[in-house]
Amino acid sequence: MPDLPSELRANLVHVKAPKQAEGPDGRAVEATVRQVLHAVRMQGDAALRIYSARFDGMVPERFEVSGAERAEALANLDPQTRNDTEFAIERVRAFAEAQLATLLPLEVEALPGLHLGHRVIPIRRIGAYVPGGRYPLLSAPIMTIVPAKVAGCAEVIACLPPTAHPAMIAGCHLSGADRIFRVGGAQAIAAMAFGTETIPAVHKIVGPGNAYVNEAKRQVFGAVGIDQLAGPSEIYVLADETGDPAMIATDLLAQAEHDVHTRVGLITTSRELADAVLAEVERQLADLPTAAVAGPAWRDNGEIAVAASEEAMIAYSDIIAAEHLQVHTADPHATAKKLSNYGSLFIGPLASVVYSDKCCGTNHTLPTMGAGRYTGGLWVGSYVKVATHQWLDARGVMAVAPPACRQSRSEGLEGHRRAAALRLNMIEGTAG
Repeated sequence: MPDLPSELRANLVHVKAPKQAEGPDGRAVEATVRQVLHAVRMQGDAALRIYSARFDGMVPERFEVSGAERAEALANLDPQTRNDTEFAIERVRAFAEAQLATLLPLEVEALPGLHLGHRVIPIRRIGAYVPGGRYPLLSAPIMTIVPAKVAGCAEVIACLPPTAHPAMIAGCHLSGADRIFRVGGAQAIAAMAFGTETIPAVHKIVGPGNAYVNEAKRQVFGAVGIDQLAGPSEIYVLADETGDPAMIATDLLAQAEHDVHTRVGLITTSRELADAVLAEVERQLADLPTAAVAGPAWRDNGEIAVAASEEAMIAYSDIIAAEHLQVHTADPHATAKKLSNYGSLFIGPLASVVYSDKCCGTNHTLPTMGAGRYTGGLWVGSYVKVATHQWLDARGVMAVAPPACRQSRSEGLEGHRRAAALRLNMIEGTAG
């Protein structure tokens, strides 16, 4: 749990506190990833084959998925699954298009003769990492590839583990991937960052993965852009006495089945609701088919905190900055307006995380580990650059050159002063 101000700590009571679990050995992960990145950078495809055999237990005959293989994966996709996938694609595309419409080029005359502006420029080549995972998550390529195509990126390549379900190839294809490669793990991140004989280097890498993928993204950042560093999934629910214990427990366990490290929690102003949710979670775990995953997640990372007031509930929520934050209060819209830190907000009991996870249109690639305090999630704006420009006529030079000269002189930067003065002298027609 995060460190809390003493005043807030005094206004919280934990009915269930998460264990202070030890994470993976970060030094071991860092060292392994560093070795993988170096090998792929130096040896290219040969290193990919070595690590595919070591980590995935297989080496594909060809890394790139052919057109025929795409067609086969599409043909083998269950018709209803394809319909549902296309529905999700259309919803994500429509929302991304609406978001892109808010990103406009700018041209202003800040002073007479001083023209400033910016352009919204798509990133040329995107690398989308598509995790294999425990289940074939067809929503994963939709969330990373579709917004890139809406943004106008010239090329989107997708990398997924060679062991990934064939339906994931179909998902990448339907989402608009220009090229698809059967390479997973840290070696895929290395290939997209540095390029190999087969896989082109990209300009930005997006998409979640395991601890090794996350560490690889951290280490290649700078050489390429990345979307974010993602940790285990998170869901928190804010509720008052009007909350439905069965619904809240269902939503917590729905997210808990992602991974044993998932963080799930309830922050409420009602002790009665807290006790009811605690009992309901245990009741539902008894017949949940994914209890082998959801159970440990709840046992080790589950949290129920009772806040003395709505203000304390909101303050604690803003410190946690949960990836997914559901609001189940008497006036959820009013509560939502008071919140500042979260990945994505689900307002009212009918807005379930599962809809965003799958198909409603907002992106499910969101900040975790408190990153919601300073950033939002993946969106169409993640795939463009807002690049400024300026141009001046004589009036603009007359306005900005004198203060630029004075500032350069005070900073001891004579070259700067001369560059500013040169244009001013040209316009004034004087020498010196």
